[in-house]
Amino acid sequence: MLQRAGNNVSLFERFESPQPIGSGLMLQPTGMAVLAELGLLKRALGMGSRVDRLFGKANERIVLDVSYSALRGQQAFGIGIHRASLFALLFNAAKAAAIPIHTGRSINGSGLKGNRRFLRFADGEQSSPFDLVVDALGTRTPLAPATGRELAYGALWASLDWPASGFDPHTLEQRYERASIMAGVLPIGTPPAAGEPQTAFFWSLRADRLAEWQAGGLAAWKARVAKLWPSCAPLLDQIDDPAQLTFARYAHRTLARPTEQALIHIGDAWHSASPQLGQGANMALLDAWALAMGLESAATVDEAVATAVRLRRRHVLLYQWLTNLFTPVYQSDSRLLPFVRDRLVGPVSRLWPATFIQAAMVSGLVGNPLKPLNLSTDKVLAE
Repeated sequence: MLQRAGNNVSLFERFESPQPIGSGLMLQPTGMAVLAELGLLKRALGMGSRVDRLFGKANERIVLDVSYSALRGQQAFGIGIHRASLFALLFNAAKAAAIPIHTGRSINGSGLKGNRRFLRFADGEQSSPFDLVVDALGTRTPLAPATGRELAYGALWASLDWPASGFDPHTLEQRYERASIMAGVLPIGTPPAAGEPQTAFFWSLRADRLAEWQAGGLAAWKARVAKLWPSCAPLLDQIDDPAQLTFARYAHRTLARPTEQALIHIGDAWHSASPQLGQGANMALLDAWALAMGLESAATVDEAVATAVRLRRRHVLLYQWLTNLFTPVYQSDSRLLPFVRDRLVGPVSRLWPATFIQAAMVSGLVGNPLKPLNLSTDKVLAE
């Protein structure tokens, strides 16, 4: 966005060869609206899988049933997509824009030279100063003060071939046992290195039980998954090595001040949370769009970053609060919360207006974040 607007951009990357890490995620109408403006949405649709519904059961009780069709008149949907696909989409766009990419540059800090900021690298070198540093280094960024907390639960993730039967290719499906066990199957389309459609399979796990899980062996774990969700047998048959499963640890953090002199934090570097509402990548895309808007309209860099934060702060705080509220309902050691979820919240959530409220939360549209950014879902539907 910044390069297209005529700015001179340099990109610093930790890896020697830029690459994605992780499995699947959900692009929501919010993030899709940004990709549409960049002319990248059609390719994202071709790489991912359209998702129309989120569905979950606990002990055969339906406790999650969210359809995008509840957003009447908007014809909204999500896209299940592999991180490698989204990475390739954006990385190729950066290369096509001839943005200089400096690889093998692990950043451990920054400093000021006048009113401009330079980066400090792990090898002791430092960059030339910039008018603005955009920190997209994620939850554990070394460019921001430590804040927030690590969450007790994370998840094991694996990218597997989509099974021939047993699952709807347009539904994110989950199974729960209280709030301490959650399994999920997300269709993610066909990643760049795959020849066939894939799914992201995930299994929630307390971080302090990871060693116990490793010691227990795959056979015992597979038996536990199959007991909870027999339809997963074709997926479990593809897993024969623990290395196929990557453990992701989550943190909940929000910087009170996401800007400093010649520096702005965006995405998880500003705000990160449990992926319960699936908003991480989408929020980052909105942050980037807001920054581009600020730099286009403001007279100075300081005004630009202040504008970007103002455009995003309300939506960020709203979703940080919502994620904090809902995470214990689906990932915690609580027995009371899942009891209420299964017997009260689940049935009520299938009635209007709860159906609309849930769809608005999942889609990222609560708080009307697109209007201040001059974005809409119109181009999304056009694709």
